[in-house]
Amino acid sequence: MLYKFKSQAAADVIMLRDNGLQMLKIIGKDDTAQGIVTVAQIPAAIAALEAAVAAHQAAMALAAAGTTPDDEEMPEGDGVMLHQRAAPFIELLRLSAAAGKDVVWGV
Repeated sequence: MLYKFKSQAAADVIMLRDNGLQMLKIIGKDDTAQGIVTVAQIPAAIAALEAAVAAHQAAMALAAAGTTPDDEEMPEGDGVMLHQRAAPFIELLRLSAAAGKDVVWGV
């Protein structure tokens, strides 16, 4: 299954199921087949994504320096960093907010 995030303000952003679910989880949305991020919700969604990216980068930096505590869970991935995966979605949200348009998926 794919997630296709759409807005009248920008091109669609298409993600594989797991990656789309990750974005929805970060912005506090349920993993439903259809949904909406309203214009009013977009600033909080962008802030949540940026905070998650910063936390992921900090964890990766600690891991690279070898200073991560053994009990701390390390971010896993497939070689694509969170900031790379989230960037198109964040851009879609920014363009949508500027144009006053909602972002939907599964419609």
